[in-house]
Amino acid sequence: MPPDDAPVRRAQHLLIPATFITSLGNNIQLIAAALLLVRAGQTMLAVGWLFIAVAAPQALLSPSCGRLADRFDRRTLWICCDLASALAALALPAGLAAGAPANTVVYAANLALAAVATLFVPVSAGLIKERVRPAELRRFNANYEIAMQAGMLLSASVGGFAVQWFGATPLFAFNAGTFLASALCVLAVGRRPARPAVAPETGPHDPLRGTDRRLSTGRLILLYAQGSVVVTVFNALLPVLVVGELHRGSAVLGLVDALGGTGFLLAAAAYRLVGHRMGDLRIALTGFLLCSVVLVLQPWFGVAGLMPLVLVGACLFGQARIASRALLLASAPEHRIGRVFGVANACALAGTVAVMLVVAAITDHSDTRYGFATLAAISALAAALPTLARARRHRRANRPAPETPSIPNPAPLAEP
Repeated sequence: MPPDDAPVRRAQHLLIPATFITSLGNNIQLIAAALLLVRAGQTMLAVGWLFIAVAAPQALLSPSCGRLADRFDRRTLWICCDLASALAALALPAGLAAGAPANTVVYAANLALAAVATLFVPVSAGLIKERVRPAELRRFNANYEIAMQAGMLLSASVGGFAVQWFGATPLFAFNAGTFLASALCVLAVGRRPARPAVAPETGPHDPLRGTDRRLSTGRLILLYAQGSVVVTVFNALLPVLVVGELHRGSAVLGLVDALGGTGFLLAAAAYRLVGHRMGDLRIALTGFLLCSVVLVLQPWFGVAGLMPLVLVGACLFGQARIASRALLLASAPEHRIGRVFGVANACALAGTVAVMLVVAAITDHSDTRYGFATLAAISALAAALPTLARARRHRRANRPAPETPSIPNPAPLAEP
């Protein structure tokens, strides 16, 4: 291996576990807090407000945080995000021990974590763009997205078992340790080499190969952002379905969500096989649309039917999510990658607030079957919009030009 490759390889090996740990830590606290609200007899809307309290500040601050990620050292910013998250996680059990109202402490701690996560999203995208070679970006992106989403889904498994066996307070303290572990991984990545290790490259490894390059960045942002909406609203619906309607314990919720994590691991392997034959745009659209069908079916067959459907849905969704992120990551230049992902995060979180309110209202007035169906319909529509726009543009481009009537040349005047 050439000496110049050593920092690049080290970064790739360490950023994946750091991403998984950070995602796991962020969502353990959120899921544990949702479980506390469900056990207290709260409605889906109360759980939804917890997720909205997390999403709202991120939607407002994400564009500014994206610009910040493009101006300062991204490795340093990542470490600062992890340290701030650890302090916010420790504040929750400290506040409960001091006798503060539980609801106030839960919302305040998760609000602080949300503010830190607002900066983490564009920082992590920027660090990947500057440290990973374009020839390896597609493979690395698959591993990165699986690590992030597996951490998000497995958080319910870890949180469910831990809350049932140990209670919430030790779990929140453990959560602070996950952020410190992530900070150590990123610290070991090392400084960015003086000479850029990543050079622009095109060719067979280009993630946009086989994709309509006329598809605007805005439509790629929409395609990527709706995946975040699905994951967040699904994580709010799942405790209501398993604990509130099916009357199962949090350990069962953890088992169901562990199957979702397994589905994401299968998605990583499937993406490597399918990616050689299909473009990322086609993978993303097909995966999101099929996942919407699975979402409709999940709450209809009890726990026995929910488990395999969550496994299949996570596998489909995982491939679509990897492909949509690869499209967005490859389309943005390095000096603007933070701003692009900042805007994408803002769109995702603003969409989460709106969809959460709609799904929560429908669920509370009926049951989770209609909540899942509503989420599936919104996801399918958002995924189909880029294709519909491209098809309309293609029809306009291929429309034959109207024929202009030919005007015969006037006959020359006879000379006198």
